Amino acid sequence: MSAPLISAPAPQGQTRQVWPGKPYPLGPEWDEEGTNFSIFSENADRIELCLFAADGEEERVELTQVTNHNWHCYLPGVHPGQRYGYRVHGPYEPDDGLRFNPRKLLIDPYAKAIEGEVDWNAAQVLPYTPDGAADADYEPDDEDSAPAIPKCLVVDHRFDWQDDRPPRTLWTDTVIYETHVKGFTRQHPDVREDLRGTYGGLASEPAIDYLCELGVTAVELLPVHHIIDESFLNEKGLKNYWGYSSIGYLAPHATYAATGESGEQVREFKGMVKALHRKGIEVILDVVYNHTAEGNHLGPMLSFKGVDNPSYYRLSPEDPRFYMDFTGTGNTLNTVHPSTLRLIMDSLRYWVVECHVDGFRFDLASTLARGLFEVDRLGAFFDLIHQDPVLSQVKLIAEPWDVGPGGYQVGNFPGLWSEWNGIYRDEMRDFWRGKTPLSAFAGRLTGSADLYHDGRSPRASINFITAHDGFTLRDLVSYNEKHNEANLEANQDGTDDNRSWNCGAEGETDDPAILELRGRQTRNYMVTLLLSQGTPMLLGGDEIARSQGGNNNAWCQDSPISWFDWELEPRQERMLAFTKRVIRLRQEHAVFRRRQFLTGSEVNGTGLPDSWWFRPEGRRMTRRDWERGDIPALGLFLNGQEIPYPDARGRPIVDDSFLLLVNGHHEDVGVRLPSPRYGAEWTLELSTAEPESLPGDWTAAARETVVCPCRSFTVLRRADVRQEARAEKEEIAA
Repeated sequence: MSAPLISAPAPQGQTRQVWPGKPYPLGPEWDEEGTNFSIFSENADRIELCLFAADGEEERVELTQVTNHNWHCYLPGVHPGQRYGYRVHGPYEPDDGLRFNPRKLLIDPYAKAIEGEVDWNAAQVLPYTPDGAADADYEPDDEDSAPAIPKCLVVDHRFDWQDDRPPRTLWTDTVIYETHVKGFTRQHPDVREDLRGTYGGLASEPAIDYLCELGVTAVELLPVHHIIDESFLNEKGLKNYWGYSSIGYLAPHATYAATGESGEQVREFKGMVKALHRKGIEVILDVVYNHTAEGNHLGPMLSFKGVDNPSYYRLSPEDPRFYMDFTGTGNTLNTVHPSTLRLIMDSLRYWVVECHVDGFRFDLASTLARGLFEVDRLGAFFDLIHQDPVLSQVKLIAEPWDVGPGGYQVGNFPGLWSEWNGIYRDEMRDFWRGKTPLSAFAGRLTGSADLYHDGRSPRASINFITAHDGFTLRDLVSYNEKHNEANLEANQDGTDDNRSWNCGAEGETDDPAILELRGRQTRNYMVTLLLSQGTPMLLGGDEIARSQGGNNNAWCQDSPISWFDWELEPRQERMLAFTKRVIRLRQEHAVFRRRQFLTGSEVNGTGLPDSWWFRPEGRRMTRRDWERGDIPALGLFLNGQEIPYPDARGRPIVDDSFLLLVNGHHEDVGVRLPSPRYGAEWTLELSTAEPESLPGDWTAAARETVVCPCRSFTVLRRADVRQEARAEKEEIAA
């Protein structure tokens, strides 16, 4: 079924000069005398560039020059701040996947800045006439959507970076802090009020000082590509807080700017990156190249759908009216098409080259690797990334799954990539609630070598216990069930697979025993995360025991549910101090952040292996022991003198040795320390059961039995060679 071609209102008479311009680069390019405009569409019949004055008056410029499907012109006298959009003409034939409708103003896919949000009440943004029928999308709508659509902006790309340099923190030294630009400072009392919740707020001295004092080395920001809320959220009075609803892949989200939404957001974003770099903190962006904000065949027309639907989206081969949906959002970007791949690559390069970001976390990355259907780890997207001289040098992190068949690909991404290790998250959560064996815990603690083989290393595993999607750490130990009523979906949204344990009461309680156990469990998770081999990612706010009241899907909560509350109770202050202590321990000792997997063997001639697992009796764990399910606790010896590779200057790496004593059982367990050859004397470093204890508070001799309290993680440092090891380290450094 098809509908007649819609004609847009006749454009006003053109009086300005229009030069042919260039097909590349795509998007607007200002050269101080005018602006070149270029937009891709393989299937359009005509394209009009629409210029908007401050009062909303529209001027249309016909693009008559077409090169390699890029429609282009140059307009002298057009400068930064110019508002614009596009109207694209062509057939409206849904059965063939064509949905051109020039009555709908379109956002430039290559816009560098976009004014703000869609005003859903100002005009109809659906490309069809909604009448509630299943086939409503066959009838094109003729209402002009310009009053509702945010305008694109020509920007001045110039920025004084001074001597800014990327920190280029080694993966082994990296501690990632996942956070949200708005939520982090929205209620921060020490951040200037007009900066709270903005790029400027994150760049402020109180915010950056906090990150530095915590000890993290990188912030991983939830999406900052320009975001468009879903219309149904507007009807409910909610917002897409997480931001996994991108529409502008080269434009920083406008409402996160304190200085304005007319292009100022670009400069403010760059200023934020520069400020973080000055303190040695990297910026990693969470990017959503798997789908857009336009939804399925019944969704709005904002940009790609009206520019060239079959080029930008994966349509069903059997019925191109419908979209292939590997993302659960209604559409999937068409990474099989070269122009869509080009958009993604151009976007990534822009953020690195022009905005100096240090890496990317790819949402639902399996979608990007799909050929026509299957996930292909050697797909075109990976080839392009690996061959690119810019992108191959930044941090690349995959969320290694999507919702399509065969989409769960943990451990299967190519060598340059690190991956969110969902198996680590699940098994560590299960261990501390008594639901998984010690063998699973041990494999994850030592870097998940079973997952990352074929020449990969521990840094391939991004270890995490919690993330934005799911319970916070405090809620993980406070709720058995989700409590998402505020999302207005009758608590039907969000996963039921939380792997949580409320420690005896659902939600908030004043029971001292339950509160003590919850505190211990949060510390167990924190120590586990930060002392595991691999790259730790801390969910921002877990270090201050932030709660979302049991909401495990706060994607639509741009509210105090999601924002950080900086008025800390004493127990939150204690958790913050403890977290800083553990991060510092990790950063000071190379034995906790090895570049290579542990082997259980000797390399450096110390007479001891690099690691040695032992059971409570102080004897080595055997294969049969690992297969048993009744061993309540175990220990791990980490040999600081068996690090088989040099530092960056070619010097040997010599560190202290440690014992890690882990008891996930509900009763105390006596653990006999190993024989003197592993260490004649050991001293306390930290204990999750005694968080106020200080390093050196007590010592124990070899073969002495120490009590490992129930549900606790104890770290001991070898004391009899400590001074010798430190002297050797100082000699090497000198």
